[in-house]
Amino acid sequence: MPEDAAAVLRTSAGEHRITPLAGVAPGRLPYSIRILLENVLRGAERGDVPRSQVDALIDWGSPASLRTAIDLTPTRAFLHDTNGVPALVDLAAMRDAMAALGGDPSTVGPSIPSELVIDHSVIADVFGTPDARERNVALEYERNAERYRFLRWGQAALDGFAVVPPGAGIMHQVNLEHLARVVMADDGWAYPDVCLGTDSHTTMINGLGVLGWGIGGIDAEAVMLGETFSMLIPPVVGFRLSGALREGVTATDLVLTITQMLRAHGVVGAFVEFFGDGVGRLSLPDRATISNMSPESGATCIYFPIDEETIRYLRFTGRADAHVERVEAYAKRQGLWHRPDQTADYTEVIELDLATVSASLAGPRRPQDRVALAAAKSAYRQVIGDLMPAGSTAQTRARVSLPQGEQVLSHGTVAIAAITSCTNTSNPSVMMAAGLVAKNAVAAGLSSKPWVKTTLSPGSRVVTDYLDRAGLSPYFDRLGFAVAGYGCMTCIGASGPLITEVEQAVREDGIAVAAVLSGNRNFDGRINPDVRLNYLASPPLVVAYALAGTMDIDLLTEPLGTDRAGAPVYLADLWPSSLQIAELIDDNLSATMFTDAYRDIFTGDQRWRGLSAPAGAVFDWDPDSTYIRRPPFLDGMRADADEPADIRGARVLVQLGDSVTTDHISPAGAIPAASVAGRYLSEQGVPRRLLNTYASRRGNHEVMMRGCFANVRLRNKLVDGVEGGVTRNFLDGGAQQSIFDAAMAYTAAGVPLVVVGGKEYGTGSSRDWAAKAPALLGVRVILAESFERIHRANLIGMGILPLQFAAGQSAEGLGLTGTEVFDVVGVAAAARAVASGDGPAEVTVRAGDLQFTAVVRLDTEREREYYRHGGIMPYVLRHRLAAARPDRQQPGRS
Repeated sequence: MPEDAAAVLRTSAGEHRITPLAGVAPGRLPYSIRILLENVLRGAERGDVPRSQVDALIDWGSPASLRTAIDLTPTRAFLHDTNGVPALVDLAAMRDAMAALGGDPSTVGPSIPSELVIDHSVIADVFGTPDARERNVALEYERNAERYRFLRWGQAALDGFAVVPPGAGIMHQVNLEHLARVVMADDGWAYPDVCLGTDSHTTMINGLGVLGWGIGGIDAEAVMLGETFSMLIPPVVGFRLSGALREGVTATDLVLTITQMLRAHGVVGAFVEFFGDGVGRLSLPDRATISNMSPESGATCIYFPIDEETIRYLRFTGRADAHVERVEAYAKRQGLWHRPDQTADYTEVIELDLATVSASLAGPRRPQDRVALAAAKSAYRQVIGDLMPAGSTAQTRARVSLPQGEQVLSHGTVAIAAITSCTNTSNPSVMMAAGLVAKNAVAAGLSSKPWVKTTLSPGSRVVTDYLDRAGLSPYFDRLGFAVAGYGCMTCIGASGPLITEVEQAVREDGIAVAAVLSGNRNFDGRINPDVRLNYLASPPLVVAYALAGTMDIDLLTEPLGTDRAGAPVYLADLWPSSLQIAELIDDNLSATMFTDAYRDIFTGDQRWRGLSAPAGAVFDWDPDSTYIRRPPFLDGMRADADEPADIRGARVLVQLGDSVTTDHISPAGAIPAASVAGRYLSEQGVPRRLLNTYASRRGNHEVMMRGCFANVRLRNKLVDGVEGGVTRNFLDGGAQQSIFDAAMAYTAAGVPLVVVGGKEYGTGSSRDWAAKAPALLGVRVILAESFERIHRANLIGMGILPLQFAAGQSAEGLGLTGTEVFDVVGVAAAARAVASGDGPAEVTVRAGDLQFTAVVRLDTEREREYYRHGGIMPYVLRHRLAAARPDRQQPGRS
C-alpha cells in the first residue's frame, strides 16, 4: 500500500500504519459495516478490490448497496477438528491434484493465520465418577489417534497452520479467552481482526468486538489459501436493549428470548448490532453468550462494538498490556469505539426491555422455540403426543432395575442432564449459579435421579479452576456432575449412550425420554438417537431437572424432592441471589487463571506429544484407513472449466418439509451399528465399540456418503410415515431402499438427482458434509422455499445448484409428489445473468406435466464462478495453477 494512503497509530508499544476511516466512513454507519469498509478499503488500496465496492459500503443502506457483492479479506481462519480434518484432507488432495497437473504442491497452503482447536471428538462415555475425564480422554485417543497424527502432519507440512491439542477447551471459548486479537498487528500494520470459522458459533467472538462468523469448511479452504470471501453487503438490524434483568433471570434466559425474537422477525443474511443503555449492563460473557447463538436466530452475526467492557475483559483474561492499549487506541482513532450517545442508521430496529425477560427453556426440537419456565410443564404435555410416531402403542411407563433399586420411568423422563457447550460454560455467572444450586441441593439432602446421565463438560480449564477455588466442585461431583471432559460433548451429539437400562426402556417399551442441556442446539436426533425431547436451559436449571428427573413438573410450584426431615424442597429454596453470584466471581476469578491455562496452549499433554506424524509435502494415503481417505472430488479434473449445462432426466432422492437442518442431512452423533455406515465399518473390521461418531469420521468419504440423510428422525415425504434414511427407488418400481443404495443405483444408471425442500433448508451447523455427501450421491439440484446462508454457500462450493421456488410457491402448492422426472433448463444463461448483474436469474423447471420458474440462488459473481468450475476446490486449484503459469488466464478474473 502506498505511504500516502496510510496514517500512523502511535502507542507506547510503537507505531503501526493504519488505513484511516476518518473522512471516509459516514458518521452514522453501523460499527460492523465500518469494519467491512476498512477491510475493503485496504484491499482497494492494494489493487485487489475494485473501488466500486468501497463506494457501495460508503453508500451503505441504499437499495443499490445491498445488492452489491464485496470481496472481504479475512485476517484469520478458525477451525475445529471435525470440520478441520476434512478441510485438511481436501488440501492434501489438492496438493495431489496440483502435482498431477504439473504444479508445485507446496503452493497449496494457508496464506493467513489458520488455527484449529481439537474439541469435537471427546465423547461422554464415562460419567459421574472422579476418573470420568481421564477415561474419556483415553477413549478419545484410542478412537482418534489416526486423525490426530494427520493433523500433526498438517501442522508440520503447512506453514501458518497451528493446532490446539485435545483437552484445552471448546474452540469458541479458547478464541474468546485467548486467541482473539480484536486488532491485528502484522508487518507494521494495525487493522481489525476479521475471523471466519468452520463452526457456525464462531459468532461468539462478536461479543468481544471481533467481526466474525461461520462459513462452510469448503469456503474456509479457499480463505486459508488466500482467496477473498465474496458476500453481499448485508442489512444491519439494530437491537436496542433497555432496562436490567430481574433477580433470578440468567443470561441464558436472555439469549433464548433474543433468539426467539430474531428468528420470528427474520434476520437470515443480516448482521444484528446491539445498542442502547441496556448493553452497558451486560458483562462481556453475557454478550458472548448472546452472540454465540447468532446461527440459531438466522443472523450472520450479532455484533457488540468495542467499549470499556471489552478492554476490561482483555485485561482480565491476561492479554498483554501493550496489546490492550493498541486495541483501545485503534478503536477510538478509527471510530470503532462504541458511543452510546450516537445511534447508527440501521436497516430496522428491534427493542427489548431486559426487565421483561423471564426464566425460560427452549425445545423440544428447535432453539428458537422458547417456553417460559412457568409454562414448561403444560407445554411439555401439549407436545408429547405430537412427537410420538403415528399409531404408536408405546407404553407410558416402564419399570427398570438400577443399582439404587427398581425405578419407574415414563414419557418425559429426563435421561440426560448436561452442563455443556461454549454458549454457557463461557459465562461465570451461570456456572457459579449452577454450583450454588448444587451446593444448596446437597445441603438439603437432594440427589440427582438415578436414571439421569449427568455430565459437566466445561469450555475451558479456567472454569474448573474457579469452581475449585470457590469450593463448588465437590457439590457438582456429589450430584454426578463430575467433569467428563473439556469439549463440546453432549451439545455436538457426543453424549455417549444412555444408562443401559434406560436405553433398553426407550427401545423396547417406547418411552419418550428427554435431555436438558445448557447448549445451543436441540435438533431432532442430534443430542442422542434415543432421546426424542431436547431442551436448552441455563446450567442451574440443568441441575434442577437432574434433581427432578422429569419434564412433567412445574419447577416454580412443585417440589424437587424432600429434605432429610421430609419437608418439601423447592427450586426457590436452592436458587442463589445475584449478589451471591457476583461475590463468588469477584473473590475467585483472576487474570492469572487465564495466563496459566493458556501458557502452553499449543503444547498438549504427553499423549499428544508422543504421537508419531508422517512427514512430507504430499500426504501418504493409507488405502485401508477408515478415518482418512483421499476424497474423489478432484478425480479427473481438467485444467479448464466448461460452461454449466442443463440438468435433464433427474429424479427426486428425498422430498422434505420445513426447517431441515444440516443434522438431518449429515448427522454428527454416534454411528449406529445397524446403520448403512455402521455396517460398512463392520465390514472393514472396525469393532462396534470403536464405530465412533459421524463427526469423527468426516475424513472418510465412504462413511459420510453412507451417513447422508441418515438421521433417525428424517421425514422423507416419499416414504410417508417412516423415519430415517429411507427413500423410494423409481428405477425399481418405487421400491423402498436406503437412501445410499438408491443413490448408487441412480448413479450407476447415469440419472442425476434432485432434493426438494421447504423453508429454512440447511438450518444449523456450518457442516460442509451436508453438501459434500449429497454431491457424492449424485445430487445436482436442491429446490427449496428458502435457504440458510452457510448451507447455500456450501452447496455452491460443491457444485450443487440451489434453486428457490418463486415467492408464494412451494412443492405442496404446486402439487409436486416427488415421483416426477425433472428437467432444469436455462442454467448457463442464468449463470451469465448473475455474472452481468442482471439477476435475480431464473431457470425453467419441468417436473412431469408441471412447468414453473425457479430463482437461481447464485447471489454473486464469485458464486457463479464457483458453480461454473464445479465447486470451490477446482476453482481455487485452477486459480493457483494459473498464478504459477502467467500464460494462463486466472479463473473468474476475466
